[in-house]
Amino acid sequence: MSSLSLAVRDSGTMLRRNLLHARRYPSMTLNLLLTPVMLLLLFVYIFGGVMSAGLGGADRSVYIAYVVPGILLMTIGSTVIGAAVSVSTDMSEGIIARFRTMAIHRGSVLIGHVLGSVLQSIASVVLVGAVGVAIGFRSTDATVLEWVAAFGLIALFALALTWIAVGMGMASPNAEAASNMAMPLILLPLVSSTFTPIDAMPGWFQPIAEYQPFTPAIETLRGLLLGTEIGHNGWLALAWSIGLAALGYRWATAQFNRDPR
Repeated sequence: MSSLSLAVRDSGTMLRRNLLHARRYPSMTLNLLLTPVMLLLLFVYIFGGVMSAGLGGADRSVYIAYVVPGILLMTIGSTVIGAAVSVSTDMSEGIIARFRTMAIHRGSVLIGHVLGSVLQSIASVVLVGAVGVAIGFRSTDATVLEWVAAFGLIALFALALTWIAVGMGMASPNAEAASNMAMPLILLPLVSSTFTPIDAMPGWFQPIAEYQPFTPAIETLRGLLLGTEIGHNGWLALAWSIGLAALGYRWATAQFNRDPR
């Protein structure tokens, strides 16, 4: 069997292992999903009327259209924390050490975690998107090509954050530490353009909100789904996603390949 065939076979096995684990213990994913869903409902039904007026709308439908794309990417940040916890649990319980002694492709262990987390992130985005549609979100002007581009952006962003989360999990001594280390993936969307436009923020805070990974990705997703101006945000979103994916991959694999002693 060729090296590529072995890698594909073993990665598929590890992916199946992680998906089965997620199916048997869904509480982690459900708990992480509660944060974006509750924030979506809170901001739409409590602050939606006022926020829509600030955006120039007569009712909360304007704010629903604005906030849903941001919540979708925030969902990815919440979901990938499960990857950090899962990897850290495997490391602390010794299963990774067992995998090192088996005749399997070395990289398949991490690839299984990453692919499983990306699939869970996409499923979570679909569920949160369904909640958004149920409360009034519509994207009637987006073309098929724009929907495909939006899906590609979501998948690429999920891949980037997952590799970062896997690196965090590898660097953490236990699952609790991994969960705490990955908290910025939930906090960063709160200081982005998820809930309010950048130009409505204080001047000293605007660069913090603008020059971080979530804001260009959110603005690009809004442009694809709602037809708003994307500008340079598309290239920034791609650069952030590719850069974070490369950084997370190098970080995670370097720790995985390190002498276990």
